[in-house]
Amino acid sequence: RDRPLDCDPRAFPESSPVSLFSMPIPEPDVSVAAGNVEKGAKIFKTKCAQCHNADQGGKNGQGPNLWGIIGRESGQVAGFAYSAANKNSGIIWSDKHLEVYLQDPKKYMPGTKMVFAGLKK
Repeated sequence: RDRPLDCDPRAFPESSPVSLFSMPIPEPDVSVAAGNVEKGAKIFKTKCAQCHNADQGGKNGQGPNLWGIIGRESGQVAGFAYSAANKNSGIIWSDKHLEVYLQDPKKYMPGTKMVFAGLKK
């Protein structure tokens, strides 16, 4: 047999949240420092706003709209063409996921289309 457990791969299409070829990314066991609204707004404006919108009902840009990202399943903003890696990551966005993801998106989620190199602090 050339298929493990004689599974039919059509049962798990690439767009499915469950895939034979990907494992959900578990929430990292990290501490997240208290935020600073003013500093966060400045970082968003200089590092994120060129690709993302954070307005309720705002349009997608090169990246998806980020309004309400905490508690949302990865890869689910309507009208945005996500990578299979993002759609199948199993992530429910939290401060802990974002803490690690934003340091190095391509390392945290191999196959993501996000071209951002990461925040270093």
